[in-house]
Amino acid sequence: MMNYQEAWTFLDNLQFFKIKLGLDSMNGFLDSVGHPQRNLKFVHVAGTNGKGSVSVTLLSLLVRAGYRVGLYTSPHLSSVRERFRLNDSFISEEKFAELASRIVEVLAGRQITYFEFTTALALLWFAEQQVDLVILEVGLGGRLDATNVITPEVSVITNVSMDHEAYLGNTLKEVAFEKAGIIKPRVPVVSAVTNDDSLLVVAEKCRELNSPFYLLGRDFKVEVSADRSWSYRGIFGQDRNIDHLSCLLPGRHQIDNSALALAVLDLLANNNGFKVSPELVREVLPTVKWPGRLEYFCLDQAGAVVFCLESEDEDVRHYLLDGAHNPGGVKSLALALAEEFEFDRLIMVWGSMTDKDILSSLAMVAPLCDQIIFTRPEGERAADADILYKILPAEFKSKALLENSVVAALAKAQALASGRDLICVAGSLYLIGAVRKLLLGEIIK
Repeated sequence: MMNYQEAWTFLDNLQFFKIKLGLDSMNGFLDSVGHPQRNLKFVHVAGTNGKGSVSVTLLSLLVRAGYRVGLYTSPHLSSVRERFRLNDSFISEEKFAELASRIVEVLAGRQITYFEFTTALALLWFAEQQVDLVILEVGLGGRLDATNVITPEVSVITNVSMDHEAYLGNTLKEVAFEKAGIIKPRVPVVSAVTNDDSLLVVAEKCRELNSPFYLLGRDFKVEVSADRSWSYRGIFGQDRNIDHLSCLLPGRHQIDNSALALAVLDLLANNNGFKVSPELVREVLPTVKWPGRLEYFCLDQAGAVVFCLESEDEDVRHYLLDGAHNPGGVKSLALALAEEFEFDRLIMVWGSMTDKDILSSLAMVAPLCDQIIFTRPEGERAADADILYKILPAEFKSKALLENSVVAALAKAQALASGRDLICVAGSLYLIGAVRKLLLGEIIK
């Protein structure tokens, strides 16, 4: 049997094989191990942005209500173990190595991708742990994603915007078609897709498969007050209306993500007997955290986390880490910066993958920045800093600095900032993972 480091190294070596969409490999592997997914209940979560926030909110609520819940998400920020969670605990190094060794033995030399491997490991672990429910996040698209070998209790499509065009298509209609591929016959669908081609595609797929379709703003709603407290108006009327709610996660879009999670709870309660009281919802929502997504904190000169006082302290640096990496995510980041954070100057550290719509993203965020430091996170798809500079619109080039090392880029931002400024790191979850580890250490030990 491999030890943990050997198992992680084996998995990392699978990244040299290109992304391969399709279900044949997953179905073939699951045939070999007795179809563990058939003994599990699932919520399947797809969408361009917000999948992780919806998933971790749902997990937090169900765990506090006393259920054993598995959570599978991607990508991770610093440790692969972050992808596999049971209630409040991540998979242990020993269990990861044990299950990875079993997968390698069953494969007997057959080739699968990195994501297929982690999905197989997740399904084996959750079946072994006999969880009450698994929240399974789609990796890429939906229709041909490795997770699409399950039949869930509820399907979620958070939203649809342009991303991964090389795999999902060049129009909203094409991307929506891929994400709607998770919809199963007669399985209810919860969504926040907007009134465009994506809504037409998702609604038509639901009609075709006789799958009940519940849309944010139509079938369930949020009402937001001036102080950002909000009310949820549920799928089943008065019985599921909840007032006086608040979120720890910043950004107006996080209220919508929380509402999606509550709509899923409505359906799980009505169809599957999962119960979470309104009182518990009010108590839990303000505690939900999701690292690297509009994550705001302050550090003193020694690197210790300190309370972000409203008064300025020259020895304190203010940080905002956000994994916004596509135009939809960057739009939410830009809105949050404009509406929810106060600062004298915005110093942006930015890194992107080459296969992203970098121009559209920079065009949204650059006008808000006083300084942009381009850098290159690890990964063969990462864009060099000089490439990002060339893409930056000409009117913003005077704001830009280049540092190919993430360590150097962060140090430059810290040196430029004062206690009244905000250092924002965005553009890639790979960059967020590297910077977060430098500033706060590992998420898990």
